[in-house]
Amino acid sequence: MIPARYAPILFGFFLSGLMSSLVSGIATVRAVDLSDGVAGLWMGNWLSSWAVAFPAVLVVAPVTRHLVARLTRA
Repeated sequence: MIPARYAPILFGFFLSGLMSSLVSGIATVRAVDLSDGVAGLWMGNWLSSWAVAFPAVLVVAPVTRHLVARLTRA
């Protein structure tokens, strides 16, 4: 098991992986349609976008949590 203190990093890892997969998949299909080789193009696009998305989520998530907390105070 992974210690609970790593939960925010693990959450960011999975969230950025899933979101970058969806967004890069949609963008790739829109750019080249469902042609031969689209899966390979999508994988390359996904990996490069995930490399940017993961650190971005780790930086942006605390700021977003703080903003939401300020907006939702009673």
